[in-house]
Amino acid sequence: MSQIISITAFSSVSPLGNDPVKIWENYLNEAHCFVKQHLDEAPTFIAPLDTNSVQKIELLKESDSKYKSLDKSVLYAMEASRSAMKQAGWGSNDVFGINIGSSRGATELFEKHYQEYLETGKAQTLASPTTTLGNISSWVAHDLQSTGPEISHSITCSTALHALLNGVAWLRAGMVDKFLVGGSEAPLTDFTIAQMRALKIYSRNNDAYPNRALDLEKTQNTMILGEGAAVCCLEVGKKENALAYIEGVGYATELLEHNISISAEATCFQKSMKMALKDTAFSDVDVIVMHAPGTIKGDITEYLAIQKVFGSSLPLLTSNKWKIGHTFGASGLLSLELALLMMQHNRFIGVPFVEAQTQTKPIKKVLVNAVGFGGNAVSILLTL
Repeated sequence: MSQIISITAFSSVSPLGNDPVKIWENYLNEAHCFVKQHLDEAPTFIAPLDTNSVQKIELLKESDSKYKSLDKSVLYAMEASRSAMKQAGWGSNDVFGINIGSSRGATELFEKHYQEYLETGKAQTLASPTTTLGNISSWVAHDLQSTGPEISHSITCSTALHALLNGVAWLRAGMVDKFLVGGSEAPLTDFTIAQMRALKIYSRNNDAYPNRALDLEKTQNTMILGEGAAVCCLEVGKKENALAYIEGVGYATELLEHNISISAEATCFQKSMKMALKDTAFSDVDVIVMHAPGTIKGDITEYLAIQKVFGSSLPLLTSNKWKIGHTFGASGLLSLELALLMMQHNRFIGVPFVEAQTQTKPIKKVLVNAVGFGGNAVSILLTL
């Protein structure tokens, strides 16, 4: 890349918690974060926020009367963004861009308003402005008192990494020198679960690990939904407080055969990984954090794409979907969080029910993958 981009802060709220120390402790524990709740008229595995994060969101909601009408997806992003801005040391005089996206946006609130409309024949005054996708970055900008550009988008499950791509592009273009990027998702609703079941990809597995991400021999789809938000602060240049540097970015889109198609060897991932690695020897990549949602086709096609690119010299492979589920638009940044933590602690976190992989060298370069419906792939290469 023509300019070094530093990640100077990272913050999240998720089933793992909201504090980096606690989150790392949870990754060291081989237990998953799934609980069963009654959704879509059946007991259903989901991964909700941890108790401490829920309490923080409630305090945030009570801090401003206007926040009481906002969807959880907006509040999650606001909480994570407050923490990231403080960690990065950005102040009121800093001009920075904001790009925080979501695959589905204000899912719970939209369903609530529509149900009320069906029952009463009337829409509430704030039904429209509180359910638009642009709501997320707009309210984050309001909460942080930011005056820079703010953008929201949906590129399905690769939304958060597309936000990072966009931030990098703005920074490299010289339009701003700081950008807050990320994704937020609160999809744990009856209708969302019903949609995933209609696609026949939601887990019906009652094993000890109900999501079998990276189990390439599974015979049923095991995707489970989680919720959360993750953001990071990007700055131009090699900053002293950098958590890591963005060494390469890649992206690709496949032609659609049907609404959720991806080719047999994930051509989109092959292209995005090669683009991200164009200035890096493939053998230098220590770990790949895969998208691997726990579906039969999604997991195996990404693995075959990695085989195509890396040949017999595969890096260590992992995913966090077995632990926190699929958080849709936030998932790419939550995968990037795992990458950062493994680099900081120099310890590989594998998937407990797949064949063990041995770490033989320091973790200094990690590739992070994400893809959405239709093959919207992104690959981000991080380095210390």
